[in-house]
Amino acid sequence: MAYSPMTARSRDEEHRAATPLELFFDLCFVVAIAQAGARLVHALAEGHPAAGVVGYFFVFFGVWWAWMNFTWFASAYDVDDVPYRIATLVQIVGVLVYAAGVSRAFDENDWTVGVIGYVIMRIALTAQWLRAAAGEQGAARAAALKYAAGLVICQAGWVGLLFAPDDAKRWLFLVVAAAELLVPALTERGHETPWHAHHIVERYGLFTIIVLGETIAAATVAVKSAIDEHEALGLLLPIAGGGLLIVFAAWWIYFAVPMHERLTSNREAIPWGYGHLLIFASGAAIGAGIEVAVEHAVGKAHISQLAANAAVTVPAALFLLMVWLLHARHFKRGPAQQLTLPVSALAVLACTWAGAYAVLCAGLVCAATVAVGLTLALRTTRR
Repeated sequence: MAYSPMTARSRDEEHRAATPLELFFDLCFVVAIAQAGARLVHALAEGHPAAGVVGYFFVFFGVWWAWMNFTWFASAYDVDDVPYRIATLVQIVGVLVYAAGVSRAFDENDWTVGVIGYVIMRIALTAQWLRAAAGEQGAARAAALKYAAGLVICQAGWVGLLFAPDDAKRWLFLVVAAAELLVPALTERGHETPWHAHHIVERYGLFTIIVLGETIAAATVAVKSAIDEHEALGLLLPIAGGGLLIVFAAWWIYFAVPMHERLTSNREAIPWGYGHLLIFASGAAIGAGIEVAVEHAVGKAHISQLAANAAVTVPAALFLLMVWLLHARHFKRGPAQQLTLPVSALAVLACTWAGAYAVLCAGLVCAATVAVGLTLALRTTRR
């Protein structure tokens, strides 16, 4: 426990599961997700959807990428000794600092606090990769050194971003973000780090649960506040009921297939891992949308009924579509099974025009999607 050489874990290791430290690390992201969702609610409720969505995507990218960096490294090199634990706790400090800067980044395009949080995280993660390089040889050592170098170069880019003109920061953000995404794609060409498929799928599933849990928590607080202030229970029940159905169905649909069976190499894993940015972001945005719908129902949002409905139906439809694209389509048999989720996504979008009952209608569509999927799967099994 005190100290051990950092060498790669076996890709065929049995019973590889998330550790208590990994679960603790995930929970600390709840703060950042909640901050991003709160700013999105404010922007949408005030009638600024374009600025809200862009700002939300930018700050959520930071949340997701910080989590990604840790998760894939840990899957390959988690030795769970004292130095490893301390380095992970330092990364948690960085996550919390980043969360503290989300509001400024969203509202004022001021990334100073967020970048400081990333510097803290990157110092610890770079040290981890250098330690991994010290325990490896050949191609594995070279890959670890490339990761460390990539982290330092990209972090220098984020620091440089602070000194760019305000009107150029958005575009330069995309440039540095693209460089971040290229680091694993280029480094893994020479050597595949030995991430564990079952462990990675479990980690992504746990983060999905955290995102959906944050959605339920945010929606519950919004409904409670509205009832306390306006006593509008009759207006809020359809929103609350529909929102719960959407979240329950999202959980059911995401965990319906054994995705670890498909992740056999980076060819499948990298697009799958990167694509989860939209799954996580849309899952968290459902909660923000429900809050917007609640605020509109009690007259606090300065937007139309259609815009309030879209705040829920658009992220819900995107979630269904991305789960189909990354997960479900690889396990479906026949056109009926393949079309279930895409058609359901379109049906959820159509619910945008259902007036005050849009959220309830979208929830019923999602529940029906689960029922249809189970029925079709049962028929296939019988055959």
